[in-house]
Amino acid sequence: MTTFETIFSSISAGRVLDVATGRGSFIHALIGSLKNYDDIIGIDTAAETKAIFAETFADKPISYQQMDAYTLEFDDASFDTVCIANSLHHLNDPVRVLSEMTRVLKPGGRFIISEMMQDNLSEPQMTHMLLHHWWAAVDTAEGIVHNETFTRQELMDFAKSTSIKKWAFHDVSYLDDDPKNEETINQLDQIIDRYMQKTEKLPDQEMLIKRGQALRERVHEVGFHGATALVAIGVK
Repeated sequence: MTTFETIFSSISAGRVLDVATGRGSFIHALIGSLKNYDDIIGIDTAAETKAIFAETFADKPISYQQMDAYTLEFDDASFDTVCIANSLHHLNDPVRVLSEMTRVLKPGGRFIISEMMQDNLSEPQMTHMLLHHWWAAVDTAEGIVHNETFTRQELMDFAKSTSIKKWAFHDVSYLDDDPKNEETINQLDQIIDRYMQKTEKLPDQEMLIKRGQALRERVHEVGFHGATALVAIGVK
C-alpha cells in the first residue's frame, strides 16, 4: 500500500511553502514523512492561525503568514518545495493558484499536490466522498467556496495545466483501521450535527436535512474510511 511515508521519505525538501495550509494538517504529514527539510512556511487567509502555528510548531522551524494564495507575496524562485493539500476544491480558480506556486518554485524544485478524489473508492471511502459533497452543498448555500471533490483525471489535468512537465502520480489510502471505529463514528455524528444546525436558515433546508439523515445512517451501517488521495509530485 502506498503511503505518504513511502512517497516522501527520500525527499530533502529544503525551504517549503504550504499553500492554503489551514491549521497545518499537511505539514504534520510532511514532517513525519520527509527525509529532511530546512524550514516550512504555511500560508492561508485566517489571522488567528498564526497563534495556532506558534503553539503547535513551537519547537520547529515552521511559521505562518496570512496571505492570499492568488497573489503570493514571495519573489520568483523562493522555495525548494511548494505544496497544496485538500484545498483545490476550495478555490474558485485552482489553475491561477497553481501558476503562482510554480512562479515561486526554484528550477529543479518539487511541486506536491495532494487531493482526495471521488473515484476508485471502497464503500467506506464512498461514505467520506458523499459526506464531503453534502458538506460542500451546505457551505455553498452559505456562500462559502466549497466544491465537490474532483476525479483522478481532473486532478491530473490540474497538475498538467502548469508549466511543469515532469510529473509522477500516486494513489494514497489508509484502509487498515476498522471502518466502524466507535471514536470515528462519534466524531462524524458531531460533525453531522453541526452541519444540520447550519441548514436551519438555508434554502433547500428540507433536502439538505434529508441528505444528512441518510448519510448518518450510512456512517453507522457502512462505516467510514478516508477517500483515496491522488498525490502528484512534479519537478520544475
